[in-house]
Amino acid sequence: MKSKTATASERTPLITTLPIASPRPRYPHAVVRRFCTIALASVLTWFFLSVAVSLTLFPDGHGHHGHHSHRTWPGWGRRKVDYDQLKRILLDTPSSEKAEEWSRYYTAGPHLAGKNYSQALWTKDLWEKFGVKSDIVSYDVYINYPVDHRLALLKKEKQDDGASAWKVSFEASLTEDVIDEDPTTSLADRIPTFHGYSASGNVTAPVVYVNYGTYQDFEDLIKANVTLEGKIAIARYGGIFRGLKVKRAQELGMIGTILYSDPGDDGDVTEENGYAVYPDGPARQPSSVQRGSTQFLSVAPGDPTTPGYPSKPGAPRQPVHSAIPSIPSVPISYQDAIPILRALNGHGPKVKDFNKYWNRNMGLQYKGVHYNIGPTPDDVVVNLYNEQEYETTPLWNVIGVINGTIPDEVIVVGCHRDAWIAGGAGDPNSGSAVLNEAIRSFGEALRLGWKPLRTIVFASWDGEEYGLIGSTEWVEEYLPWLRGANVAYVNTDTAAGGPDLFVSAAPLLDNLIYSVTAEVPSPNQTVPGQTVFDLWDKNIHTMGSGSDFTAFQDFAGIPSVHIGFDAGYKAVYHYHSNYDSFHWMEKFGDPGFVYHKAMAQILGLMTAKLAEMPVIPFMATDYAKALDSYVKKVEDKLGAALHLPQVEEDLSVLAINDDEVYFELRSRAHNTSALTTTSSSSPPDAGSFKTHLRRLHHALEKLTERAMKLDKRAKHLELDFEGVPWWHWPARIKLALAIRKVNTKYKYLERAFLHEQGLDGRPWFKHVVFAPGLWTGYAGAVFPGLMESIDAEDWKNAERWVDIIESRILNAAKGL
Repeated sequence: MKSKTATASERTPLITTLPIASPRPRYPHAVVRRFCTIALASVLTWFFLSVAVSLTLFPDGHGHHGHHSHRTWPGWGRRKVDYDQLKRILLDTPSSEKAEEWSRYYTAGPHLAGKNYSQALWTKDLWEKFGVKSDIVSYDVYINYPVDHRLALLKKEKQDDGASAWKVSFEASLTEDVIDEDPTTSLADRIPTFHGYSASGNVTAPVVYVNYGTYQDFEDLIKANVTLEGKIAIARYGGIFRGLKVKRAQELGMIGTILYSDPGDDGDVTEENGYAVYPDGPARQPSSVQRGSTQFLSVAPGDPTTPGYPSKPGAPRQPVHSAIPSIPSVPISYQDAIPILRALNGHGPKVKDFNKYWNRNMGLQYKGVHYNIGPTPDDVVVNLYNEQEYETTPLWNVIGVINGTIPDEVIVVGCHRDAWIAGGAGDPNSGSAVLNEAIRSFGEALRLGWKPLRTIVFASWDGEEYGLIGSTEWVEEYLPWLRGANVAYVNTDTAAGGPDLFVSAAPLLDNLIYSVTAEVPSPNQTVPGQTVFDLWDKNIHTMGSGSDFTAFQDFAGIPSVHIGFDAGYKAVYHYHSNYDSFHWMEKFGDPGFVYHKAMAQILGLMTAKLAEMPVIPFMATDYAKALDSYVKKVEDKLGAALHLPQVEEDLSVLAINDDEVYFELRSRAHNTSALTTTSSSSPPDAGSFKTHLRRLHHALEKLTERAMKLDKRAKHLELDFEGVPWWHWPARIKLALAIRKVNTKYKYLERAFLHEQGLDGRPWFKHVVFAPGLWTGYAGAVFPGLMESIDAEDWKNAERWVDIIESRILNAAKGL
């Protein structure tokens, strides 16, 4: 039954007939009481607001100046564990013995992606034993596992009856030798040699030597009229991501790819130079094979069937033809490569007939290899057979959380757990052992009553080896939360395999890295008291790809750091081989596990500074300066494209001895033969583009000015702590809110450089400043939209990218 609604005229009489009480008299004591009530309420409001803000932003009461000094913040209350005590715990708790214990566990058996649930569960239980609440987060992903393979050199020979028949002249073992003193090499369930995301196939054809398989290596072959279509490529590992070697061969009509490790790329530590091979010495074991993924990593990492969104059960699946190879490939040892390379002797041009880029690190000449290009004649062919089983299977990330006081400021720290082999003592299990030790140290602080200012998330990723899958799917799933809360991502992988510190990072983190390494004692002290910083070359590399920071930095816009000790050229690191074993680590990589301990100290202290400093320890000015240097790199590249021979010649001379320069130069997707001309004429519109580039310098002047003001403001806020007593609530609240404002500017600065449409041809990569090189995969490219446009001599597109980058720089300046 509906009720009738009264009209305005009907309602008016009801209102006017309501009785009205007489005014109440006011007494002096009532006024006083009301005044006291209001005053008390105001005092309590100020007090509880002060306490809430103070506890939110400064729950510890002690900290350190994040940018410059290391003094204590006095007079802001106390907790059971202040920063000085936390730092001491993080430096004293990590143990070489414990790191060795974790390494023994992780390297005791196979832990291929999607086949390591017991290790995931063990890791989760261990972290919870340390006091860190942890869970297993799973994804259903598309990956492959090896079934069978074969590689044989066939030669056509005449029979007694005059007919011709194919005979096997060499059968590759496609296995690694068993070594008695290295138990990992003889495990019954050890993993065969294979490539992740390799195509199944059975092909037979002549073979062509393609050097490193870089874009320019293939261009040189085309220019020399070497027949590639229908042939099988044999390429040496090195420099660029292996999947891109296969990709380019596939694009040029080749039908298979063989990848081997040439000892010439091992520096001086070779058998030819008198070093004994593993296990008797530090040189490469001749049967060592580098497994690995052949996914087209520079196009998009993660599950190739779910680009840009998480691989959860029921998720729609996309075609994979543009993300993984369609031709078969196999990895082999140099021991297996020698007969195939010798079969090329005398056929086709020699590398000495090519340019200087081909005549370096030819480590098998002493084994009778002439490094001819080929192809082999029609009566000498290679049969490459590769069978893979593809399936959709769960992966398991282990995620541990220490809740902080500020809910929307989060530090993520991670390392992957899966490996291509049973061992993986360096990659990734030195990182897994180090991460465990850092978490154990934080657990000790938790036991003593510590709570961080910001939330810390620890991650043990699965599926990194196939294409950064576990981390990428997790970032894709939690992207809105991460973009709102994640302050920084700290990554380690091969955390300890030798004495040389390797760091790549977003420029915001440079100062933090310097300060942390200066507080950790070096295991390699030549003078008492030397720190890791003292013995490090201070080289912080540009962010590229190849490990789990990629989705954070390039997709989510979260400043990241990737850090670890590597072997350098002290001992050959058997990357993705059975010889990356506990025995190798114990004997050559890190005897005594002292670098494991140092890395755990670095990881713990870096995480603590990010989580505990009231002002986030970033330096915006460093970022602005780095961006200006990146624009100069673009201008240098443009100088070469504008037919300035000296620029190119300077780079080419440097490239012979500098791998980073060499592979950047050799991965440019254009024909560099034009760059050696003496013509002074510019390609159409290149001069206009050069003028447009100057706008980036102007935009960066604004960013630099505001970055300097922000850093100066941050420094003042740090110093202001010392002058505000605990009882001065208004000043305390004002300071807390000011710090909150500065931290928010720092937190969102990296996000300002995201372009939601992504890079040309690879929209998953959103960052306009950093991305893996299109044809390097590992090494980082700066301003990739500009660099690739210059390579293509597409000046209209280059100017479009100037517009995009300028808008992002100005957006960043506005945010500051």
